[in-house]
Amino acid sequence: MHRLAQSVLAYVRRNELLRPGDRVGLAVSGGADSVALVRLMLELRDELGIVLSLIHLNHMLRGAASDADEGFVRSLAERHGLAIEAESRAVNSLAEETGRGLEAAARQARYEFFERALESSVNRVATAHTLDDQAETVLLKLARGAWTRGLAGIFPEVAFPPPGETATGVHERAWRAVAGLPRCPSDRFPARGRALSMIRPLLGTRRSELRAYLDELGQDWREDATNRDLRHTRNRIRRRVLPLLEKEINPSLSEVLADTAELARAEEEYWGGEIRRLLPAVWCPRPEGGGILRRNLVASYPRAVQRRLLRAAAESLGLLLDFHHVEGALGLNREGERFALPGGWMVRLRGDELGFSPSPGPVGDYEYRLPVPGRIAVAEIDLEVETTLIDRTRANQLYDARDLMDSEAAQGGLVFRNWRRGERFWPAHTKQPANIKELLQRRHITGERKKLWPVVSTGGEVVWMRGFGVRRDFQARGGQAILIQEVQS
Repeated sequence: MHRLAQSVLAYVRRNELLRPGDRVGLAVSGGADSVALVRLMLELRDELGIVLSLIHLNHMLRGAASDADEGFVRSLAERHGLAIEAESRAVNSLAEETGRGLEAAARQARYEFFERALESSVNRVATAHTLDDQAETVLLKLARGAWTRGLAGIFPEVAFPPPGETATGVHERAWRAVAGLPRCPSDRFPARGRALSMIRPLLGTRRSELRAYLDELGQDWREDATNRDLRHTRNRIRRRVLPLLEKEINPSLSEVLADTAELARAEEEYWGGEIRRLLPAVWCPRPEGGGILRRNLVASYPRAVQRRLLRAAAESLGLLLDFHHVEGALGLNREGERFALPGGWMVRLRGDELGFSPSPGPVGDYEYRLPVPGRIAVAEIDLEVETTLIDRTRANQLYDARDLMDSEAAQGGLVFRNWRRGERFWPAHTKQPANIKELLQRRHITGERKKLWPVVSTGGEVVWMRGFGVRRDFQARGGQAILIQEVQS
């Protein structure tokens, strides 16, 4: 057995990722990491007593190259006598329909595909996340502001939701769960023995080790050009930020960040048990929805416990709160005072109790000053947005022109808000402006989601629109440009 296979076997056993008889679907894109996963699991198949198959999702993002990736994976399956389950999904269209960025839409498509595979042919989905992916995730979470759970990064195993919950539920509980975000306190960590789960057997392995292993085997793989696209935040972390930190500060930084994730996971596991034990005494869910948190009892604990109890109570309702939300709720001190939470919820102080409930009626208009550079959290639509100043002359190869706004547009100040009746917008590559109402209808965006659709305005004019980018006549031509981006969780 190859030494790398022995290392992976030790990691699998240490984390109890697989058991004899498991039917494992290996998620294979055709890239080096996922191909190495196939070859390593083939070496370990008999030792672990498992049944292997391949699963592949064609994202249809790169035309013939995407089809070639699928062909490569099918050939790999045939060469090694493995069954394969493959699907195609137009991620571009999904991004337009949902208003998500491409990365988020691709993630949603993958998790829905994994869920279908788990419901039909396998009881484990194995992905090829590596130690490098772990380090990048921890660094990204730290930069954006993370709780200890965020620093725990990627989990070695995450249970899929039980039957009846879908990856696109009201609170997106399923796909958040497989991304390492729990649905409620009792599901904070994957329970051993769960029938269906996603596992990461390579999470303790460096990417460079996998490539050396494939070279030694003479095994080829596919290269995805989008992995070099620096418009994506993770690619910038992978290709610029992390290498610079390793060069200038600590050459073992990736291992240190992975160790930090391991420590944070252990901390979260301990606190998960403690909070599950304490929560029933302070939290009273209501049969009709919402609930009451006994603030007088919560206040008797140290601040760290108070924050965790409030956050756990919110999670039982499907609400994922950041530090700003938790501190705002704990900071209520006047009778009847309330604080807005994500997803159209609110928390209100009544006596010694904090009441969680949906906001009465539709959420009204919202409006925030948008700093440049800077970042804001918009509770009404559960969204974070950040702006960055970029040298336009250096940005040509990194960003689409539709994403870059002329910096002069911000001289009068930028406002992030929902659109108003009668407003118009001029999308790039169109001949003339159109009513925002019509633009949203064409993308099948309706109801409350349509009413709250975000735009950026200056001087009363809409100059940016979610899913459409910068207004045609406000795109950057030279000098400094403003990049407006949604912050992905």
